[in-house]
Amino acid sequence: MDTPGTSTVRHAVMQMLRDCGMTTVFGNPGSTELPFLDRWPNDLRYVLGLQESSVVAMADGYARATGRAAFCSLHSAVGVGHAAGSIFTAYRNQAPLVITAGQQARSLLPLNPFLGATEAANFPKPYIKWSIEPARAEDVPAALAHAWHVALQPPCGPTFVSIPMDDWSAPADPLPPRRIGRDTAPDPALLEEAAAALAASRNPVLVIGPEVDAAGAGPAAVALAERLNAPVLASPFSSRASFPESHPLFAGFLAAAPNAVTASLAPHDLVLILGAPVFTFHVAGKYRLPPLIQMTADGEAIAAAPSGTGILGGLRLGIPALTALLPGCHRPAPPPRPRPPAPAAATPIPVEYLLHSLAAARPGDSVIVEEAPSHRPAIQQHLPIPDWGGFFTMASGGLGYGLPAAVGVALAHPGRRVIAVIGDGSMMYSIQALWTAVREALPLTVIVLNNGGYGAMRSFSRVLGVENAPGIDLPGIDFPSLAAGMGCPARQVADPVDLDAALSAALASPTPMLIDVALDPAIHTLYRKG
Repeated sequence: MDTPGTSTVRHAVMQMLRDCGMTTVFGNPGSTELPFLDRWPNDLRYVLGLQESSVVAMADGYARATGRAAFCSLHSAVGVGHAAGSIFTAYRNQAPLVITAGQQARSLLPLNPFLGATEAANFPKPYIKWSIEPARAEDVPAALAHAWHVALQPPCGPTFVSIPMDDWSAPADPLPPRRIGRDTAPDPALLEEAAAALAASRNPVLVIGPEVDAAGAGPAAVALAERLNAPVLASPFSSRASFPESHPLFAGFLAAAPNAVTASLAPHDLVLILGAPVFTFHVAGKYRLPPLIQMTADGEAIAAAPSGTGILGGLRLGIPALTALLPGCHRPAPPPRPRPPAPAAATPIPVEYLLHSLAAARPGDSVIVEEAPSHRPAIQQHLPIPDWGGFFTMASGGLGYGLPAAVGVALAHPGRRVIAVIGDGSMMYSIQALWTAVREALPLTVIVLNNGGYGAMRSFSRVLGVENAPGIDLPGIDFPSLAAGMGCPARQVADPVDLDAALSAALASPTPMLIDVALDPAIHTLYRKG
């Protein structure tokens, strides 16, 4: 317990959280965190998650939606182990998180105590940017400030601080607030070379990744595309909105397959890649790339590129600087992207019909949080994202992110409709996040795409010639009953006649509501050979 009139580690950390804007704390507490939680101040919001993996995913969604670092308080040792999958996802998402975990009292650590974490700072590596267990209690506030600054340095990512439980009451001075600029400007000479190459190109194409949206450089990217009058493709597995999909220059999505990328880029004599690696693939194959120019704040992504010119720097500064160097363009406009016809209703409900109905019903400023990998091609065709900040998914491929991330996004945007579009397999990884959504009374609509199994596994089995593989089907899960048990109204829809009314009710509900849609179990091929 703190000594009255004395500045303690706890006092200094609470003030640091206020100074850094981390006034929403995501946590799942244990005994080693109780001294931190003692006499919790009214001006800090504590969001309780019922499992550590969900806690980190909630903080990830909140951080990405706000553009600020989020603070996580986890339990020691096995609690961090529970969170490991979401820490990996946060690393791939480049989400700025400051993650803490309680540690046993320092006096007990030589005795290998219950709840003691051996080499605690190494536990979440390598999927954190920086970690420490401070050598002295009085070093905890500075360590957390260090973690905050590192988490926000591009490329952003999670950091980790292990804090022994008896450190919180130790004396410590408050930290002086600091201001640090985080933008870096690209090399002007390389920008001039890029501008000259683009001006000379006959048929350039832009490939845009999630970093553009994360950096707040979306409008600048639109201005650049319009100056070039060039088509825009979303990078493979882009985890955010890459370009307004209603814009006439938007040409679609690159698949995460080498042969498909080769075919899509073959007509072009120059590729400008903004805020994306070259490229994220899910299947093997051979590919050939036209000459390319890549601009990103991620030095590792530049190092991994197989060819081309890499321009290291922040996109918020780099894209307008490149646009200013370009002359006026007289290229003809690219052909418009073909749009599919409206899907027909059927029983069982085709996923295309569900997504088309959702696109028509959802509010214009709503945010989509998606985790339905087997249906992503259909989502890209029938659920267009018109706005920056209007779409989030995970970059890691690890299931269980979508529902808690949607809770975090909804907390970041009070009053704005958030729609979680989640497969039935994904839903079972973190369904306990519904409890937090209900507790926080969030305007969250959860739509379960229920095809009775792991659809992506069905698709890959067909491509690979695998037959009768176990562990793919998921019969007998009653999602409305599970939701109701956590206080969330829910209903199942199996007849397309009932779909519009169910969507309208869920989208109008001021608090969480779940719709379980029984879909046709057939899954289209995600990636084709050859």
